[in-house]
Amino acid sequence: MYTGLQHLHSGIAYLALAALVLVIIYALIGSLSGREFTEKDRKIAMIAFIISHIQLLVGLILYFVSPVGFSLLTAGGAMSDSAARLTALEHPLINILAIVIISVGYIRSKKISLSRGKFRSIYMMYAIGFVLILSRIPWANWLN
Repeated sequence: MYTGLQHLHSGIAYLALAALVLVIIYALIGSLSGREFTEKDRKIAMIAFIISHIQLLVGLILYFVSPVGFSLLTAGGAMSDSAARLTALEHPLINILAIVIISVGYIRSKKISLSRGKFRSIYMMYAIGFVLILSRIPWANWLN
């Protein structure tokens, strides 16, 4: 089960990162071109929103069943080792923050009346979330 969750978490990460990039570019183009924000635009933004939340859910499950997640944090000594600190604290904490920021961007876009503001809310908040996610990916583990 643990290995399957690891593979699922890694696989969905590719989808989530690709969806975020596509939505950021799509919303930026929509904002710069001055076109009207439509239901199609909302649904496209919702795709990255949903995939990122599924990634968070799988990650949280993995965090509590993994021997290098929450158990590493409670065992002590994780703060002195940078790799353990990344896995046990920084990766989950920053990624939760990134998903919250993405959520704020999506929810805020629904409340704004101007199309340019809707696009701007999506591309700015999604881009901040995207950068935060990239900053805390355990690249040494992910690329192997």
